[in-house]
Amino acid sequence: MKINFNPKETITRYRRVLILARKPSKEELTKTSRVCGIGFIVMGLMGFVFYMTSVLVGA
Repeated sequence: MKINFNPKETITRYRRVLILARKPSKEELTKTSRVCGIGFIVMGLMGFVFYMTSVLVGA
C-alpha cells in the first residue's frame, strides 16, 4: 500500500473547509455546550456507579 502525501493538495482541502466553516451563533454555542456538559455529567456518574459497585462487591 503506497501512501501519497501532496502538501499542496492537503492545504487546498484545509483551506476549502475553513472557507465553508462559519462561526456558530450564541444560541447554537449554548445548546452545544449544554449537551456536552450533560454528556460529561452522565459519563462521570456512570463511572462513579461502576466504581462504587466494584468497591461494594469487593472486586
